[in-house]
Amino acid sequence: MTAVDASVFEGSFWRDPYPAYERLRAQAPVREVALPRGGTTWLVTRYDDVRAAFTDPRLVKDHRATLPPEVRAQAPRLPGPFGSMMILLDPPDHTRLRRLVSRAFTARRTAELRPRIEVLAAALLDAVPEAEPVDLLAGYAVPLPMAVICELLGVPDPDRDAFGTWSRALVDDHDDVDQQQATAGLAEYLYALVETKRSTPDGALISALVEVSDAGDQLSTEEVVAMGVLLLIAGHETTANLIGNAVLGVATDAALREHLLADPQRIPAAVEEFLRWDGPVHNAPLRFAAEDVEYSGTTIPAGSVVTLSVGAANRDPGRFDRPELLDPDRDAGGHLAFGHGLHYCLGAPLARLEGEVALRSLLDRYPDLRLAVPPEDLHHRRSVIVHALEQLPVVLRPAAAGSASA
Repeated sequence: MTAVDASVFEGSFWRDPYPAYERLRAQAPVREVALPRGGTTWLVTRYDDVRAAFTDPRLVKDHRATLPPEVRAQAPRLPGPFGSMMILLDPPDHTRLRRLVSRAFTARRTAELRPRIEVLAAALLDAVPEAEPVDLLAGYAVPLPMAVICELLGVPDPDRDAFGTWSRALVDDHDDVDQQQATAGLAEYLYALVETKRSTPDGALISALVEVSDAGDQLSTEEVVAMGVLLLIAGHETTANLIGNAVLGVATDAALREHLLADPQRIPAAVEEFLRWDGPVHNAPLRFAAEDVEYSGTTIPAGSVVTLSVGAANRDPGRFDRPELLDPDRDAGGHLAFGHGLHYCLGAPLARLEGEVALRSLLDRYPDLRLAVPPEDLHHRRSVIVHALEQLPVVLRPAAAGSASA
């Protein structure tokens, strides 16, 4: 048995994970690696393997499926709302929840958000100071999707800062106490919000989830709360990092910036390329091997924890030509930034819409924006799940050409 690789999630990985992904794809595309806070996972890094694994019924989301049948029924679910979270369930439970949620979280509801997202983006840009370097992550990339998801859910304005704190604690490499406090705080808030919407419906998504039914079937309060947690994390955290990584791309690449300014109709395609090139989610939520599974000649033993590396797959030269290049005219179709198969991200249309509006609005207002520091001075968060900046300092109106990093 090959020794566990303890060299992946450490050091320069947080800033630039792609050299580690490249090494793994070439030398050990299916490898057991050490996790930062203890334990191990089997990391799958080649595109074909990752895509196939997304639809492999032997890789399950519910850890109880890996237990012997005689103890499976007595095994506890995940605590709190996580036990009812759609992304952590398998059919038939997942099928039922997705059917019900899809009746409330419709493509039409998403499309109707465009004018409001444009207004929110403009208001945030109005508030950004122009005379000095500004952190565009804190001032724009984070608050925009937070405002959108909170309006979508029906969360009042005064409560949105707490939402952001809870979300970050659940995604980053925080200790168990921080994550438990975040889970408890978020769940307690959402249980109260669901009861408020139940007694006073307002047409927002939480109300729609409370009311939706199909052949007499409805979501329980716990299931609505779980969906609220999922939408907060998936709908805010990942979209904020999509916007941040995309802005970093245009702020450091003058040719790309001019390319998009010359024809803003290219921006939706560019968003797809940003999702492929440096998407916000680098490693999909954990799966569990219900039986032995083999990929690229390596067997993952039954009962193992498995991680599908979306970030590595989307840079696989076996699937994308010269994948390290950010090419806005590339056909990025088939990227795995939103997953694949039955767990394909339900909020993908909303994320695309927010990314397009955010980038278009920013370039319309500040076509000459530049990064305010050398790229190597930027810091990234310590998260196995997302690839995300800590800050994004930019100069919106450079005094003269060449006065900032281009």
